[in-house]
Amino acid sequence: MHIQKAVQVIQQDLISWRRDFHKHAEVGFLEMRTASIVASYLEKLGYVVKVGEEVMKKDACMGLPSEETLKTHREWALKNGADKQWIDKMNEGLTGVVGIVETGRPGPVIAYRVDMDALNIQEDLTANHRPFNEGFASVNKHMMHACGHDGHTAIGLGLSTLLMDNKELLCGTIKLIFQPAEEGTRGAKSMVEKGIVDDVDFFIATHIGLGIPLGEIVTGQNGFLATTKINASFKGKAAHAGSSPEIGKNALMAAATAVLGLHSIPRHSKGNSRVNVGFLQGGSGRNIIPSQATMQIETRGETTEINDYMYKKATSIVRGAAEMYDTNVIVDVVGSAPSGSTSPVLVELLTNVAEKSPYVQKVSNDNDDSIGSEDATYFMNHVQSHGGLATYTVIGTKLSAGHHNEKFDFDEEVLSTAVDVLFRSALKLVNLEIM
Repeated sequence: MHIQKAVQVIQQDLISWRRDFHKHAEVGFLEMRTASIVASYLEKLGYVVKVGEEVMKKDACMGLPSEETLKTHREWALKNGADKQWIDKMNEGLTGVVGIVETGRPGPVIAYRVDMDALNIQEDLTANHRPFNEGFASVNKHMMHACGHDGHTAIGLGLSTLLMDNKELLCGTIKLIFQPAEEGTRGAKSMVEKGIVDDVDFFIATHIGLGIPLGEIVTGQNGFLATTKINASFKGKAAHAGSSPEIGKNALMAAATAVLGLHSIPRHSKGNSRVNVGFLQGGSGRNIIPSQATMQIETRGETTEINDYMYKKATSIVRGAAEMYDTNVIVDVVGSAPSGSTSPVLVELLTNVAEKSPYVQKVSNDNDDSIGSEDATYFMNHVQSHGGLATYTVIGTKLSAGHHNEKFDFDEEVLSTAVDVLFRSALKLVNLEIM
């Protein structure tokens, strides 16, 4: 077979899928339309498809939306092309999908992971933004694919197509993991704890962009910071700010004091550490002692050990600030990811594969520059813990703006590049010559 020609056959499908998902952007655990379309397509191809509670452990999900939000979005999804058969199996925000192809021939278990969620960003709706100009800007207010996960989902569907079209060439088992809620590092842990990668020998996660130019690929991205995402809700007592301020309990002062304390945490000598308060809101009026305040905090560390240090310091400061002002505080962990590293043997194999792709001009087999945090590390660490190999690959592309920006867009040629390289990796991992 000629791999590049096979990729070219589905090139327009890749673009159409990507643009459809971009237009119907859905944030973490609300990817009902996206996930149902993915599941429906995989089923038509002949995959064994598992969704919802079959692939996610609810107790391990972090930052799930409210029941009201889930219900409202479900109604939207059904009105906008979702497959009801599959949505009915994705109760309570469990929007993960896994497609499995069993070849019936002895061989390794290979898993490919892509993510599906958008961000809480209002997309740019002006003439100089291509998705708006060409009619595929997000129809959901304050939901936008500003990180490329629409492209990732399309890549997953393209890879699934080539794999099933060439099933007779394969051996072993291949799993395609479509993960919800990567943003905020909330979704992977639940899929790992459900056991979907317990038997995996080779695991590959993929991201596009991240500062890598079109035509380049990093086959072993490292530098993942461990992280914990924290919500803190302070509860005090309202009072008249003029006549009786002494009987109030100022929740906003407690939160403000916590902000200053959090940004004063001593750095760790063993590596990089981060802390940020990205959201602070409290009070109800200028003449009222604030009875409530909420904060959104994140900690990060070069290693899981360093992040644990930052997290423990952060929660101690938050609780101490609440006690100072005689208020109560509830601290919730709404996301997390450990640090992780790639497996050199798999990185080298993927490097050799990528060098044979006509879409790739340059291959880097190791990049330790930090790209922030990624909950694919849950998958990577778990696979490696039982002797499997794992890596994280970045497929370069031209960007119109940085990730998490309202003007974000990418060169769609990257979709073909990614499918070509990943399909070649599957053939190589089952010991076939690359054509």
